[in-house]
Amino acid sequence: REERPSGWLWNLGQKKVFSAAATRTIRSTTLRQLLQARGLQESAPSSKATDQHPMSSPPSHSQAETNDSSSVLHWVIYALCVSGALGLVVIASVVYLLVSRRKKDNTVNPWATGLSGQLRKAFVTGVPSLGRAELEAACENFSNVIGTVSDSALYKGTLSSGVEIAVASSPVKSAKEWSDRSEEQFRNKISELSKVNHKNFMNLLGYCTCDDPFTRMMVFEYAPCGSLFEHLHVREAEHLDWPTRLRIIMGVTYCLEHMNQLDPPVTPRTLNSSSIYLTEDYAAKFSDTEFWKDDEADAAPTRSAGQDSIVYKFGILLLEVISGRLPFSEDHGLLVLWASSYLDGKRPIGSMADPVLRASSPVPEEDLAALCDVVRLCINREAAKRPSMAEVAGLMKGAVRLSPEQTTPRNNPLWWAELEIMSTAST
Repeated sequence: REERPSGWLWNLGQKKVFSAAATRTIRSTTLRQLLQARGLQESAPSSKATDQHPMSSPPSHSQAETNDSSSVLHWVIYALCVSGALGLVVIASVVYLLVSRRKKDNTVNPWATGLSGQLRKAFVTGVPSLGRAELEAACENFSNVIGTVSDSALYKGTLSSGVEIAVASSPVKSAKEWSDRSEEQFRNKISELSKVNHKNFMNLLGYCTCDDPFTRMMVFEYAPCGSLFEHLHVREAEHLDWPTRLRIIMGVTYCLEHMNQLDPPVTPRTLNSSSIYLTEDYAAKFSDTEFWKDDEADAAPTRSAGQDSIVYKFGILLLEVISGRLPFSEDHGLLVLWASSYLDGKRPIGSMADPVLRASSPVPEEDLAALCDVVRLCINREAAKRPSMAEVAGLMKGAVRLSPEQTTPRNNPLWWAELEIMSTAST
């Protein structure tokens, strides 16, 4: 009984020791759990990343350096891009200033390379204003006259490179004789012709205005084989066979159709065999080189009246091509009156063809009949009953059956001029 208390006390001591140790264990466990819970809350994003990449380890010192290097590289690339863009802006500004200065300081030295800077622009950017000095040099002091019309003379010009041009010049020699209305009509003419741009048209390349000496000129393409008038009526000129005549008249038809389709339509004042020039392969180049006159009698007609007039003139031109006769002569009078007996059926239509054609080979009467049908409509005495130019073109396409490509010049003078520009620019 005396040992029991001591055993009880020992057990009690043991329990106290166990209890203290357990308490410390619980406390340390609780503290650890609290710390872990707090750590989990603070490192929630990183734990998610750890879940996605379970094999990844905390970033080392070398990885931190890599991230710093990547950041520096990004800044370097950004700086280079900005510097490059600024450099391009500077270069573009310098080029623009140089081009602008060159335009301002452009001097007339046109024939050293064959084409002046201004004349080059004629084939690229539209219709430029050209200097009298360069045109005078090209036309040999305006001594080579190739034609005249009611209000202008036509000169041939040749550049040192061999490119040929035609220059139409007004005979007016004083500004006092050139009114404000004349200048307005001249400018309108330039604006109209610059829009045509057709392969069967003598396209406008430039113009010249000068007050000392007074000059008003227009510069056109050049067709080297003369006018249709010469080949129909001049004995020394080469005569045209029937297929060539059909090709020429269809080229004119397509050109007039194109001019009529422009907005607004361009209506030429003159249409006859003298206004049609021929290329080396005898394709048609219709020209409109006349200047508008400051005269009430020659004032521009209304658009409807102008179209009716062109349709009538086209009918007369057809008769001229078919018969080889002049529109008017003292021996035979008016061509339209001479042809009336054939058109009315009183005389055989085959006898209407040019004797030169009949001497070489007979002209197909089917062609003659189809063309004469068009002529009858075009020369109707009542203008209101005449067809429009668009309708005439449709009738001609059915009668002749030649495509626009078949009537196009094979060697386009403007194309050769463009080649010259390219070769000059590359040197």
